[in-house]
Amino acid sequence: MQELTVATPGGSYPVLVGAGARHRLTELIPVGARRAAIVTQASIPWEVDAGIEQRRFTIGQGEESKDLETVEELCRGFARWGLTRADVVVGVGGGMVTDVAGFAAAVYHRGVAVVHVSTTLLGQVDAAIGGKTGVNLPEGKNLVGAFWQPAAVLCDVETLETLPPREYRSGLGEMAKYAFLGVDRLRDRSLEDAVAACVACKAAFVADDEREQGRRALLNYGHTLAHALETAGGYDLRHGEAVGLGLRFAARLARRLGRVGDGEVADHDTLVDAYELPAALPPGVDDQELLTVMARDKKATTGLTFVLDGPRGLEVVPGVPAEAVAATLAELRP
Repeated sequence: MQELTVATPGGSYPVLVGAGARHRLTELIPVGARRAAIVTQASIPWEVDAGIEQRRFTIGQGEESKDLETVEELCRGFARWGLTRADVVVGVGGGMVTDVAGFAAAVYHRGVAVVHVSTTLLGQVDAAIGGKTGVNLPEGKNLVGAFWQPAAVLCDVETLETLPPREYRSGLGEMAKYAFLGVDRLRDRSLEDAVAACVACKAAFVADDEREQGRRALLNYGHTLAHALETAGGYDLRHGEAVGLGLRFAARLARRLGRVGDGEVADHDTLVDAYELPAALPPGVDDQELLTVMARDKKATTGLTFVLDGPRGLEVVPGVPAEAVAATLAELRP
């Protein structure tokens, strides 16, 4: 079992990574909490014991349930049960669950403690860490949310053994991003060490920039296109698969803008290929729709904005010409 620390201006919290981490939940429930609202999904087989009175609140599957209506239903359920500000919400599941549970905790009574028990690879390496919570609008992903740091995060690698292969590969797409954020020898590490290394990398970004006012935005590498593909909808893509395409796209866009050469593009393709992620955009992609959605990305303050590689490493690059983006999308057509 590895214990890491995420340090923020508001305080620090532990992240436990290892087999059986979910069984340590009772140790990490905030002192004084009398009730735990367990937010999860019907498809998640993992039970947890908070060591105090608890009730299960089940939310729907898929991105269509990651919305304000779900948050309202949760908060009303908390109120009917009598959950107080002194109690705790426990999110058990993947990134969608921890995003929704965290946001509900952030807004219910203007802030209730939350602990995450992450059960997917994507959640363990990224979504459950760092306190970014939120839900989608029809206009874009994660456009409504709050920064609300958890009291603790449990990353139980045992839960990854039951993931369907495609869901596991989706997590690898999110993991691949960290290779370009400074995590060395990612594919040579054991699963526990790889998860812990990604957590440590994200923790460093969060400690440096908790509210994404600067450097933390680099954690969105590959996500601008990924979120646009997910928002446009109708494409058979998981989040990590979309991120893999986003990484390929970002490397090619950086090359088109003269920031990197062919070698960097090949490095991106080699890693994404090794994780068996898609190599081409889905058929029938509407460029104009993607451009419209990407312009609404939460990083965008001055025109189309992307995290791109370059001579000084990854940087947020605003004002990217739409023509360059469209031409780069064409490079990834099947």
